[in-house]
Amino acid sequence: MSQATVNLSRARHGLAPWARIAGLTVCALLTLGPVVWTVSTSLRTPAESFDLPPKIIPTDPTVDSYRGVFEQIDVWLLALNSTLVTALIAVGQMITAGLAGYAFARLEFRFKKPLFALVLATMMVPLQVTIVPVFLVLKSMGLTDTLLGLIIPAFPTAFGTFLMRQYFLGMPKDLGEAAMLDGCGPWRTFRSVYAPLATPGLAIVGVLAFNYHWNEFFRPLILETSGQNYTLPLGLVSLQGNLGTGSISVVLAGVVLSMIPAVAVFVVGQRPLREGITSAGVNR
Repeated sequence: MSQATVNLSRARHGLAPWARIAGLTVCALLTLGPVVWTVSTSLRTPAESFDLPPKIIPTDPTVDSYRGVFEQIDVWLLALNSTLVTALIAVGQMITAGLAGYAFARLEFRFKKPLFALVLATMMVPLQVTIVPVFLVLKSMGLTDTLLGLIIPAFPTAFGTFLMRQYFLGMPKDLGEAAMLDGCGPWRTFRSVYAPLATPGLAIVGVLAFNYHWNEFFRPLILETSGQNYTLPLGLVSLQGNLGTGSISVVLAGVVLSMIPAVAVFVVGQRPLREGITSAGVNR
């Protein structure tokens, strides 16, 4: 190998880490830029929020916009509704995804593969296509304009079922066979052997479900009509009236308040989420 080839190889290896760092920095700026601008604008006065060029750091920071949010909407009621709906959906999806994933991965029954293919096919159907049938079913059950009408239909999760099936397939079969030799049935084997080992995978399902449904807007818009049953994203719509008066700071203050719980859940669940993804990759 010539000296020129060696020098070129060293140059490539030397530039590669810096190139990755530069690429990640650009991605981080593109991702965090709107968030930083939102937080910054929420701390400005209404007049300053339209300054050109915009300033990252407000000249005279104020929290009056946050006070305006609490004065115009019932933030605590909206947050309580969102917390109740989102938490129950996350728990429900963890249960249904765990049971369905285990059944498709470890149990043998007729039409197993076609049923699993049908479950995956539902991921390609937009929510807008199914919302009318769901609304009619809920109306016949008397669950429209109720929080239960938001919670129950969201329990089944095709993505969670797929994720947990792959997670269970990566676990040794010997564990289940040993449990069955000890007299455990399918339910006991799942509950005592596989479910504890699948905790990281279930954490992934729970965190993703919480973050998605916390920000969900379309289903509450269709299914809820009473203000007392509004979730936080739906209640923030009433703040749009401030745009007519130039008080964009109030609108963005409401957005910042709505982001706090989702960010907190992600920070708390980041470790099990990372462990779940890593262990799934190792098992596979």
